[in-house]
Amino acid sequence: MVAPFRYTASAAQVFFGSGSLNRLAEAIAGQGGKHALILSTPHQKAEAERIAASLGPLAAGLFHDATMHTPVDVTERAMAAYNAAGADCVVAIGGGSTIGLGKAIAYRNDAPQIVVATTYAGSEVTPILGQTENGQKTTVRGPEILPEVVIYDPELTLGLPVNISVSSGLNAMAHAVEGLYAQDRNPISSMMAVEGLRALKQALPEIVNSPGDIEPRSEALYGSWLCGTVLGAVGMALHHKLCHTLGGSFDLPHAETHAVILPHSAAYNAAAAADTLKPAADLFGGSLGNGLYDFAASIGAPLALRNLGMKESDLDHAAELAARNPYWNPRPIERKAIRALLQSAWEGARPR
Repeated sequence: MVAPFRYTASAAQVFFGSGSLNRLAEAIAGQGGKHALILSTPHQKAEAERIAASLGPLAAGLFHDATMHTPVDVTERAMAAYNAAGADCVVAIGGGSTIGLGKAIAYRNDAPQIVVATTYAGSEVTPILGQTENGQKTTVRGPEILPEVVIYDPELTLGLPVNISVSSGLNAMAHAVEGLYAQDRNPISSMMAVEGLRALKQALPEIVNSPGDIEPRSEALYGSWLCGTVLGAVGMALHHKLCHTLGGSFDLPHAETHAVILPHSAAYNAAAAADTLKPAADLFGGSLGNGLYDFAASIGAPLALRNLGMKESDLDHAAELAARNPYWNPRPIERKAIRALLQSAWEGARPR
């Protein structure tokens, strides 16, 4: 018997496949846009300039200072650029940092958002915004945060460095793993989670071996779309709370932190959520935490928080922050156990 459930489908329109970038002007016009502010990180400024040039008068300006963890002061500068350009929508080109900035703008002025996804972050299909102010990362959720249009063109990911591809892909996989044991999970989100994990498990090793092959790039985008959609449909638990704490309070890199924490958070919840995690465990050899750790190691992913800049002396404070505000998780949040989890993750040890 299927238990009662509630499922809310994403309202985003998706253009998927090689050449989909050519639909960008159509996507802007479809949202009633005539003057788009183009967003990027400093690293992707040249690509953003090229895309802006292709749009002609539809591009009202370029803001290329998107930053990891969406600092509020950066958002305020982007809002000033939006108003000065007379913009009526935003086009976010890139991954989580740029997408987060577009969401932060829309959260404040309800601007239509078009995302050109160039990583496997998955955040482009979630109604979730994480932003940082005074060393604290907070999360807000709402329909105005969800981008209206997402363009997935695998040709734009061919130049994504292998190390970023790996971390970004594991970040997306974390959405799916957490979605499988979410309190408000449902058959649709669980089906997407398992398929997203399968796609990324297949694609990431192939990207490592042949980074210029468009087929695994396309498969990885497909998997990240599914995993992100899962996160947008259910609530977050231990994994994302830990990563938000580490990123917002200790300024650790977003995707790499997800990659390191994932095997340990999965192991922490494995016994309490054995039934719901079984499809994922089967994909990774039966023991999900160890299987994810071995998979991450095999594709050269970061394994240790200490290699991301985390100080061992900060682990006590991190555990305290993570356990401070109670939230739902299949296994109770115990400060001592969280401290042990963080120690293993800091060392890069196998999950305990």
